[in-house]
Amino acid sequence: MLTKENTPDEVEHLRRGIDEVDAEIVRLLDRRARLARKIGEIKRERGLEAYAPARERAVFDRVAGLSEGDFPRRGLEAVFREIISASISLEARLKIAYLGPETTFTHEAALRAFGSSVDLEPLPSVREVFTKVERGEAQHGVVPVENSMEGAVTHTLDELMASTLKICGEIYLPISQNLISRELSLERIHTVCSHPMALAQVAGWLRRHLPNAKVEEAESTAEAARRASAEPGVAAVGSNLAAETYGLVTLAGHIQESRANTTRFIVLGRQWSEPTGRDKTSVVFSVKDRPGVLRDALSAFAEEGINLTRIESRPSRRRAWTYVFFADLQGHPSEERVQRALESLEEYCPYVTVLGAYPESAPEAI
Repeated sequence: MLTKENTPDEVEHLRRGIDEVDAEIVRLLDRRARLARKIGEIKRERGLEAYAPARERAVFDRVAGLSEGDFPRRGLEAVFREIISASISLEARLKIAYLGPETTFTHEAALRAFGSSVDLEPLPSVREVFTKVERGEAQHGVVPVENSMEGAVTHTLDELMASTLKICGEIYLPISQNLISRELSLERIHTVCSHPMALAQVAGWLRRHLPNAKVEEAESTAEAARRASAEPGVAAVGSNLAAETYGLVTLAGHIQESRANTTRFIVLGRQWSEPTGRDKTSVVFSVKDRPGVLRDALSAFAEEGINLTRIESRPSRRRAWTYVFFADLQGHPSEERVQRALESLEEYCPYVTVLGAYPESAPEAI
């Protein structure tokens, strides 16, 4: 509504101001692109990776500190995610393998990590993602490693033990399930389909709101969204990315039973990240067969004041009833206290391997 203080002439004046700002933004983006190209040339000469998680963290933290708060923080991060993605594409052509298919939550995690200016390739299994990166056919990979409700992704843990690849990044993605369809109202929905895990997460909502709808399983949330786009009266349970990709309407959002459902994804590469001052290190180790040895091994971290954010056991797959332990700790292997803790750990453990080091991320709320 126009007021005396907000006349058409005033609005036009403000729009001209926005046009001037936009022109300045484009000029500065071109300048940034020229600098990125030069950095790319130097990286290629020195054999350095184009993707630098530590540098990206520094950029995100710095621009957040420069903001006066008028532009939303999440929006600022999204803008610079794409600016960095475009800059990387000028430095080198990156191919990122991820556990597919398209429009799944792993696809969304890959977009959050690398933006839309890199080549993203969906693959049908975690093992194929590892293999693709190991062969040099992709520079990095993105796979799920744990879910706050379901626990560890065991296929990923097994591949980490067998591979020479390192973890160089992590992404926490809140899992928001939505009812999506080509239909415009719930009354027209007679069938709901999705991956079995997604259906389990929204079972209560479906009983309350669509008690007469037929529930059918699909190979993936992406396949369910494709079906919903093609068949009248069919709705899928899936992500907003799936809805956007297949041109569907979100009939109901955030319909999962638990609001605390978050999946953690890892970025795979050939080397771990440089330290940022707020890092996480992942290790895997086995222990000797004697009473109290696990307690003694973990004391190596306690004595150095190092916090373990996660620890869990997994069959070693080498000998029956033997186990290895996966642990995440706060700190970086370049820190003296972490070095001392790892050296002490080796006194109790016949096998210790650092799986990676990377900037620590925080889970987001839905």
